[in-house]
Amino acid sequence: MIDLYAAGTSNGMRARIALEECGLKYNWHPIDLAKGEHKTPQYLALNPMGQSPVIIDNEGPGGNKVTLAQSSAIMVYCAEKSGKFIPKDAAKRAAMWEAYMSASTDITPGFGSVNACLRAKDPAPYAAAGDMFKQRLKSYFKVWDDFLAKRKYAAGEEVTIADLSLYAGYWRTKGALPELVEGMPNLARWGNELAARPGIQRATKL
Repeated sequence: MIDLYAAGTSNGMRARIALEECGLKYNWHPIDLAKGEHKTPQYLALNPMGQSPVIIDNEGPGGNKVTLAQSSAIMVYCAEKSGKFIPKDAAKRAAMWEAYMSASTDITPGFGSVNACLRAKDPAPYAAAGDMFKQRLKSYFKVWDDFLAKRKYAAGEEVTIADLSLYAGYWRTKGALPELVEGMPNLARWGNELAARPGIQRATKL
């Protein structure tokens, strides 16, 4: 059994989506960021960075307990543990890594930057930065819309962890800032298909 400590952020949802889609049994321990639960001594003992999410796999490799932070690492760990969502073919795997890194390092941090500006105690000084980050995030999604006009999924013709990672950022953006993904039919087609997956539906049910 795996213990997941995560908030309902896009990073937290990436970990939860990976666990659900990989069919790994887990207990979710919600972390309330507003209450500072990610800064308690108990949580910092799991992740000194004080970031969400963290997993504890009580049945890791060799039967040893594994504690792992960083949502990108958690997604790869889940995929490797379950043997799912990482292509066996080397060329397809290379394409998957490219798409996965883009989804993980462009989309999720992009949304996080926008969110930080909007949720600042005094958002006025951050307005210009917020607009810049919004336009940057929208441009990333536009590129993804163009990609998805030529391929069924993020990295080709099969669902990979690139899709699972990208969906978390897309889901959060569509819910909070829908104007940043409007008018992108290929992205919407892909998003609707991913949204219909039972694992993703369970993961995004907060």
